[in-house]
Amino acid sequence: MIPFSPPRIDEKNIEAVIEVLKSGWITTGPKVQKFEKLLSEYLNNGPVLCVNSATAGLELSLRWYGVGPGDEVIVPAITYAATANVVLHCGAKPIFVDISPEDFNIDIKKIEPLINNKTKAIIPVDIAGLPCHYTEILDLIDSSKKLFVPSNEKQEKLGRILLLSDAAHSLGAIYKNKKTGNWGDIIVFSFHAVKNLTTGEGGAIVLNLPDHFEKDNTYNELKINSLHGQTKDALSKNKIGNWEYDIVEAGYKYNMTDIQAAIGIVEILRYDNDMLKKRKKIFEKYSDAFADDKRFICPIYKDNQRTSSFHVYQLRINDCDEATRDHLIRAIAEKGVATNVHFKPLPMMTLYKNIGYDISEYPEAYKQYAREISLPVYYDLTDDMIEQVIITVKQSVNEVFNI
Repeated sequence: MIPFSPPRIDEKNIEAVIEVLKSGWITTGPKVQKFEKLLSEYLNNGPVLCVNSATAGLELSLRWYGVGPGDEVIVPAITYAATANVVLHCGAKPIFVDISPEDFNIDIKKIEPLINNKTKAIIPVDIAGLPCHYTEILDLIDSSKKLFVPSNEKQEKLGRILLLSDAAHSLGAIYKNKKTGNWGDIIVFSFHAVKNLTTGEGGAIVLNLPDHFEKDNTYNELKINSLHGQTKDALSKNKIGNWEYDIVEAGYKYNMTDIQAAIGIVEILRYDNDMLKKRKKIFEKYSDAFADDKRFICPIYKDNQRTSSFHVYQLRINDCDEATRDHLIRAIAEKGVATNVHFKPLPMMTLYKNIGYDISEYPEAYKQYAREISLPVYYDLTDDMIEQVIITVKQSVNEVFNI
């Protein structure tokens, strides 16, 4: 069976973890500090705070901005549940927006009518690794300032809707000659097991707030809130005579460990020249095989403004409904290839249906979801395996459509 997306774990990762285990320091410490520094250098931005998931990073960012009951946050109808769930965690209301038919990202033209005096944040998602059109979203936010009603000091200081980029898929992607991590007020990455760069579980918050915010102070606020509201982490407390700390707020347990960061350090140092190159090659081979076949629609992974991180290869099947797509996935699996779907629209999920959302209000999200399959993309996928995936998909389409 060709799996969908196993993590890359080799001797370098294993040795890095063993080194940490032998060091006697396994929680947040020097490896996390080094990983944060390397990420900031890679992105040419920051500071960067590492946390235990992108979900944690999104929620910390919303809570830092004071998003709560009575507020609304705009999110795309197609994304992983975490993007909207964190809005509910804060007591606010997710406002779903339909997607663009070309790239699965949020349809910017449909955002403006949904902005009102309750809107506190927009969370665009770089689905599959392709960046959103951030300058268009920033222009929209700027033109909506008159509607913005601040409810705390931070909101007054920013004076507008917060642009919180869910870049869980897009580390290394480029928009207008800058890496993701440079677009939005706060950017959140994921290092989950299936991500291009994994730490097993993990995430990072990148601060890109306007200059009148003191970013180091914001970093410290978020760091304290990520560790129970505690004013010193374990490494700081470990210094001679430095045991005493204070609890200044009811924070969370969202810190990254040195074990996780050790894997991340190995991966970030070989990311562009190794991991991204390999994934780009896989994308190109798939598109070479499917682009001229009218049964398929290949994903955009590069245009005149954007280059993907090559995270998920979203292949669409023409003239395909949801039931047929599911039949196709089963047929492909029976031939030894695992595929996936990215993503089932959130208004179709039981949680969101039960609180009043209806997929009929997001027709493009449903249309594209119903005919999408995600193909295997991972570091150890060989040329022979890629060819097997291509042959299997085409054979299965022939069978399912009786061609």
